[in-house]
Amino acid sequence: MIKRILFFTLLVFSTASFSQIIRTEKPDTISHWKKINKVGIDFTQITFVNWSAGGNNSISGLAKGQFIRNYLNDNKKWDNELIIRYGINKQESTDLRKTDDQINLNSTLGYRRDTVSNWYYGGKFSFLTQFANGYSYPNVDKAISKPFAPAYIFLGVGAEYSRKDLGFNLYLSPLTQKTTLVLDSELSNSGAFGVEKAVYDETGTIVIKNGKRHRTELGALVTSQWKTKIMTNINLDTRATLYTDYLKDFGNIDVDWQMGIEMTVNKYVKASLGTHLLYDNDIKNKREVDGVQITEGPRVQFKQIVGVGLEYCF
Repeated sequence: MIKRILFFTLLVFSTASFSQIIRTEKPDTISHWKKINKVGIDFTQITFVNWSAGGNNSISGLAKGQFIRNYLNDNKKWDNELIIRYGINKQESTDLRKTDDQINLNSTLGYRRDTVSNWYYGGKFSFLTQFANGYSYPNVDKAISKPFAPAYIFLGVGAEYSRKDLGFNLYLSPLTQKTTLVLDSELSNSGAFGVEKAVYDETGTIVIKNGKRHRTELGALVTSQWKTKIMTNINLDTRATLYTDYLKDFGNIDVDWQMGIEMTVNKYVKASLGTHLLYDNDIKNKREVDGVQITEGPRVQFKQIVGVGLEYCF
C-alpha cells in the first residue's frame, strides 16, 4: 500500500514536470498544466527580561510547503495538491516539542459534459499522515502517534461543483472508502485510532492475537474549499471535510476544518493566521493526571497558529 502511494505521488509530479520541460523546449506548444510551488518558514519569539508578571522565553518555527499540479483541457481536469508542514517549539524550561506535523496529498479527477457546465463527475483520492512521533506532553516516554500510525486514505466517486472565478469548489461523494492505517504494533495492539485491538491472556501481558493494522469504512464524503481576497494583500483560504460511515454509527460525522488568512508584506515576507478544528469519534483524548497517562472519550480538537515568516514561490 505504501509503495503504491509513493509511486502515485511520484507519477503525478513527474508527469507535470515532464510537461513543463516540453513546454520550455517548444514555446509554441500550449500546456494544459498549471504549476504552483510554495515553500516557507514562520517564526515566533517571546523574550522576557526582568518582567514582573513572569513568563518563559520561547521560540517557535514552522516549515511548510505547498505543491500544486493541475491539468485542464476542455472537458477534462485533474487537480493535485501536496501539503507538508512541520513545526517545533522550545521554551527555556521544557524540552523541544512538536507543534505541527502533516503530509497531505489530494487528487481529484473529473469530466464534464460540455465546457459551459461547472459540474464535473469523477473520483477523489486523499492521503494524510505525519513525519514524526507525537506525544501527550510532558510525557515523552510513550508515543501516541507515529508516521503511518495513523495514516488515512480516502478513495471514492462523486461529483464536484467548481467555480474558478469565485475560488470555490464543492465535492459530493455518496460512495467513499476510508482506510485507517496503524502500522505500529504497539499502537495497533492498543486499539488506537479505531482499529481492532489485540487479545491478551489472563495476565494481560502475552498477546494471543495481534491487533489489526488497518480499519476500513464505507460512507459519504463532502469536501469544500473557498479562496477569496478579503482586502488588498489579505487572502482567505478555508477548506472543510465531512465524512460519515454507513456501516457503523451512521450520522456520526468526522469533521476536519482548516482556515488560513495570509497577509502579504512584500514578495517574500508574509504573516499568517491559521486555525484547525478536528473531530473524529475513533480518536480518543489522552492526557496526563498525576504522572499517569489516561484515555478519555473523543473530544473536539482545536489548534491556532500565528506567524510571520518568509515564503518563496517557484
